Amino acid sequence: MRMFLLFCVLCLMSSTGYSQLPGPPGPNGDTGLPGPAGPIGFPGPRGADGAMGPCGPSGPAVPCEQGLSGQELETLKNSLAKLERAMNYDFVRRVGQKYFVSYKKRDSFSTAVKFCSQRGLELALPQNEEENNILTQFFGDVYKTAWINVNTNKAEGNFEVDMKNRPLTFTKWGEGQPDKSIQNTGCTMLSENAVWRVTHECFLNAFIICQL
Repeated sequence: MRMFLLFCVLCLMSSTGYSQLPGPPGPNGDTGLPGPAGPIGFPGPRGADGAMGPCGPSGPAVPCEQGLSGQELETLKNSLAKLERAMNYDFVRRVGQKYFVSYKKRDSFSTAVKFCSQRGLELALPQNEEENNILTQFFGDVYKTAWINVNTNKAEGNFEVDMKNRPLTFTKWGEGQPDKSIQNTGCTMLSENAVWRVTHECFLNAFIICQL
């Protein structure tokens, strides 16, 4: 009976295709084509710093800019200080390193000297043709004279020195000037045509112009 059953089972397996046990695995087939790239993943943690590379070659030498010398720095400071003082006035003209300043006020010669002195300045005195012409820019439509810093005492230098008895390095006397008829005190004016003349009427009102 058992033999009969075993025989029936073997017959059944034969009819369904399972009459043999599986054999050993065959060889691997050829590798297929790669599939499409997947999405980029999240970045991983930062790795350790690598070793420092060797130094590169030196670049071309760049010349250093030369700084200001002590004297140049002092000159710059003085120029800035002059400019700051000059800006306090209503009317300013600069010629080289000199500033002519004024409030456009008119008064006597003695008042003009005092006005400038009280401010640590001097009454204007042109040192060349350019400065002389610049002073005429202070003149108005009516009044066209200004006091300049020439000594008032003829005996102390015949009007050829300033108020501190320093010789004048530039003059622009008009015809017949200095006036020889003035024997003692005379005050010097700059007129509208940029020439100088001496007057004994030092009380007259002329523009007060200081310099720094």
